[in-house]
Amino acid sequence: MAASAAEAAGWLKTLAHEGRLMILCHLCEGEKSVGTLEGLLGTRQATVSQMLARLREDGLVKTRREGKTVYYALADERTAQVIGLLHSLFCGNR
Repeated sequence: MAASAAEAAGWLKTLAHEGRLMILCHLCEGEKSVGTLEGLLGTRQATVSQMLARLREDGLVKTRREGKTVYYALADERTAQVIGLLHSLFCGNR
């Protein structure tokens, strides 16, 4: 149980950053490139790349390369479920 709690705490720590959470929300709609996320977030490319690197390190996103473009998507259904729950709790009727 302690190992599961530590894993969950690490996961929640990653989600606790507003920028990373916004990236995950956008990725719930489908895969996106860094450039697309940069436009959606209104944030510099370097900042978006840094946040994506953290999400990738923590296993919340995966990548797919097409030519020179790298596309990011949610890593698994578990991530989509958590983001969906947060959306329904905080964004549902707004």
